[in-house]
Amino acid sequence: MRTTMFTLSSLGGASTVTGSKHLLTNNGKRILIDCGLFQGLKNLRDLNWAPLSVKPSSIDAVVLTHAHLDHSGYLPKLVRDGFRGKIFATEATRDVAELILKDSGYLQEKDAEYANRKGFSKHKPALPLYGVRDAERALERFSAVPFGKVVKLPGGASLLFRHAGHILGAATVDIEWGGKRIVFSGDLGRYGDPVMHDPEPVPGADYVVIESTYGDRTHEPSDPTELLGSVVERTVRRGGTVVIPAFAVGRAQSLLYHLWKLRSAGRLSKVPIYLDSPMAISATDLLHAHRDDHRLSPEECDAICGIATYTRDVEDSKEISASSYPKVVISASGMATGGRVLHHLKAFAPDQKNTILFSGYQAAGTRGRAMLQGAREIKIHGQWIPVLAELADLPALSAHADSNELMRWLSELRHAPARTFIVHGESDAAEALRVRIGRDLGWDATVPRQDQVFDL
Repeated sequence: MRTTMFTLSSLGGASTVTGSKHLLTNNGKRILIDCGLFQGLKNLRDLNWAPLSVKPSSIDAVVLTHAHLDHSGYLPKLVRDGFRGKIFATEATRDVAELILKDSGYLQEKDAEYANRKGFSKHKPALPLYGVRDAERALERFSAVPFGKVVKLPGGASLLFRHAGHILGAATVDIEWGGKRIVFSGDLGRYGDPVMHDPEPVPGADYVVIESTYGDRTHEPSDPTELLGSVVERTVRRGGTVVIPAFAVGRAQSLLYHLWKLRSAGRLSKVPIYLDSPMAISATDLLHAHRDDHRLSPEECDAICGIATYTRDVEDSKEISASSYPKVVISASGMATGGRVLHHLKAFAPDQKNTILFSGYQAAGTRGRAMLQGAREIKIHGQWIPVLAELADLPALSAHADSNELMRWLSELRHAPARTFIVHGESDAAEALRVRIGRDLGWDATVPRQDQVFDL
């Protein structure tokens, strides 16, 4: 990659909603904002195995907007391949990343072991991208930064975190370097979310890098608690189980909140609720540890955390799959790409009395997207599983800002940036947001290509 005075390039998250990695280079110093795994389509997942376009050892620091796997999940490989700098993140992001990265390493080791044992991998032997020890080495490089405090980065840059909503610890990243200010939205949350704070306004920037997950659509204004209750109640009436693939951090806790609201209103009183994800259970405990990062009172935290039966043990998880009693099962992963939810899908998807409920974004190439697009079979652990269960999609439960909310956050800047870069969205969504920014705000907006270099 060529080096000029001050440049920006996206090593991931360009015209795709996964693998976010945005590189600032200034006088030979490099700062990487986010370091995510590619997920979904095979051609994207294959990029996780390909060398980066810059040597990891040449990167001086990493700054994380938040801990979701598509923003942090490549860190263990980056460290294993030679990165030796610090990883700057909020305190809650550091705690959440410990859960996510160790879990990712563990699952990759287990998936490789399972593939080798069952013989369904094309690779002989199947290998994990990284393991638990690699995740632990990455965690040793973290440096926690409070919200609202300016800290120095290598090369004379400075960093400021502001609340982004979305999940615990999520932040927008404000970097001042060489007299220029570059702001990264990370993943923005919803305004008026009952659990997370609103995205904090940014007063100004010379350049803005904004996500576009929902850049081409708006969320329906319906009450998500009521929508969730209707799905569960009609499924239970026909004797079925509701399986909810959920991101262990953020979505699982939001679902527990809405289920608690339903219980408080006298609904679902006899419906068992299971949180079947050790990582989601641990993430729910973090609500107590980081009270300033969300809206919930200590009493609400206790009530929400107490509404579900937690299952850490594998045998207990198997009993849930084996039971035909009507219930709600919340289990990771959120796009049905791995984790215990796959075993629940194998058990419940073939029966039309059950419901598979999606409550968040489903990336292209994932089982979740395939089911929502009408797939009547999905491949799990080398087997084709029929999908006869009802499929429900409740985007109103999403933790991602929609197009209107992204525009609201941008419009709070006091002056137009020199350029706005639109990332972390599929091509149609990113292009729709680019057009809208130009039309409504009159700003110069660009959708970067992978590894395209921009002079700042």
